[in-house]
Amino acid sequence: MSTLRVRPYTRTGGRTRSANALAIEAIVTTNERAERDALTSTAEHRIISDLCRLPHSVAEVSARLRLPLGVVRVLLSDMSDLALIHVQRTEEDDDGRPSVRLMERVLSGLRNI
Repeated sequence: MSTLRVRPYTRTGGRTRSANALAIEAIVTTNERAERDALTSTAEHRIISDLCRLPHSVAEVSARLRLPLGVVRVLLSDMSDLALIHVQRTEEDDDGRPSVRLMERVLSGLRNI
């Protein structure tokens, strides 16, 4: 028996870029509006809302949903625009790169694994 597969970018209407640039390490959490809002009626929004009741990074959402990072960024950006999720952006230096302090914390965390 074969299963019908949906191409990932059909979930975003063919869009490959989001309106908001979301870093892969940005933390995403569901807010109260997502639980009571009819706008979460798409399967992807419901799945992301359920997953992000606990904080997850953009990369973790992508991995857990088994969807390309670009697709997840578009979905999360849409949800952020609808105020269904809260995105905690990471620290950046003036040039837009992650701060040295953030990189040191990541390195320390990796060493502890």
